[in-house]
Amino acid sequence: MPHSAVAIQFKYLGKKYYFSTNQLDLKRKDYVVVETIRGLELGEVISDIIQLEDDELVSPLKPVLRLATTEDIEQFKKNMTDQDHIMDLTQSLVQKHHLDMKLLYSEYTLDRSKLIIYFTADGRVDFRELVKDLANEFHVRIELRQVGARDGAKAIGGIGPCGLQTCCTTFLREFEPVSIKMAKNQSLSLNPANISGLCGKLLCCIRYENENYKDFKAETPNVNSLVWTKDGQGKVTKINYSEQSVTVMFNADDQRTYHIDEVSKNKEDIDIEQELSALED
Repeated sequence: MPHSAVAIQFKYLGKKYYFSTNQLDLKRKDYVVVETIRGLELGEVISDIIQLEDDELVSPLKPVLRLATTEDIEQFKKNMTDQDHIMDLTQSLVQKHHLDMKLLYSEYTLDRSKLIIYFTADGRVDFRELVKDLANEFHVRIELRQVGARDGAKAIGGIGPCGLQTCCTTFLREFEPVSIKMAKNQSLSLNPANISGLCGKLLCCIRYENENYKDFKAETPNVNSLVWTKDGQGKVTKINYSEQSVTVMFNADDQRTYHIDEVSKNKEDIDIEQELSALED
């Protein structure tokens, strides 16, 4: 049975979550109020209404409670305005308790029934006394949430090694796995300083062209392997993935570069290619 749903985000470039329209006539850029695991929240509709089948759902869809009212939006703005004060006070309490943690940002639920404070840390942090002090200051339920290094970098932002703003703060909604194997596929330097982002983890951009490199590498002979070309047999000394070319050495003084389609491990393939070229001529 299909379910009418819309995608909703709660912060700029945040993850998108699907909610039932609850028979409301919703459109992009509408602000709505929903109930999440964090509590009552204001979110923005970022998709048209779509139909989701049961087998596409990980869990039952929660409903959109209502379109946001002027009062909801004003309350949300006030909650945002209070962030600076919350973070300043929390930072002073962190120093008071000598806690090794880096504060990122805070957020109230829409009805201010809960205050969530996000932070990063290298290890576990015993923040029980900090929570007590915060509860006494703000008189609401306090939740301290530790996030990973990538989420921390996304919250802070910065300039990447390419000289541009980090991808996570400009267009990435979610982080996908990046592995050392991907870096090897692209013949990148495995020096951590060269392939790590501001978060200290592998650069997200290593994943972007990984599939192209995998496909190319599957068709490309290895360095030091023997291949046939129209000029005879030689040894591969260099592979250029960007230009899709290989450099072949015939002797110490004779190295030539060919497109990947112009070399083969089998002499017969080159002979057939030359015959076909002769027919075209």
